[in-house]
Amino acid sequence: MKPETISQLIFFTTISFAFVSWGMFASRSVWPKLCRKPRIDALRPLLILHSFRFIGLTFLVPGVVSPDLPTAFSKAAGYGDFIAAVLALAALFLLPRKAGLATVWLFNLWGTGDLLFAFFEGNRSGLMAGQLGAMYFIPTFFVPLALITHGMIFRILLERPHEPATQVHAVS
Repeated sequence: MKPETISQLIFFTTISFAFVSWGMFASRSVWPKLCRKPRIDALRPLLILHSFRFIGLTFLVPGVVSPDLPTAFSKAAGYGDFIAAVLALAALFLLPRKAGLATVWLFNLWGTGDLLFAFFEGNRSGLMAGQLGAMYFIPTFFVPLALITHGMIFRILLERPHEPATQVHAVS
């Protein structure tokens, strides 16, 4: 088997294991606590997590990633993540207000689409795992967590439509 093939197998294996591990952690440790909280309090820690997506801008830093990292991938992933971080922060700020839940919906739709598009663009552009350089941890560690938490946000938004958006809860 070619070294490139082995690298790609390892890359997709680590992503798969991250989905399983984060899925178990979320379902057994995080979700049981969040599902008992009011909607706004349940959304807050998930949005804080996503506010760190500014790290995706590092896909644009030469020397951190390989110079032959496909530009279409690096720009889409870098700027898409940055926009997701800005939207997550805006949603956090607006959460107790009327515009809060609309901003959460906007963030969650954008953020989910951005991650799925990055997978598509990486595949379309022939991205090789080694081209990610130090950013290898983003798709193998953070993206599975981000997608799982996007799912949790959708579930919170869809299961608790009866709570008013202006309801303010104390942070536990």
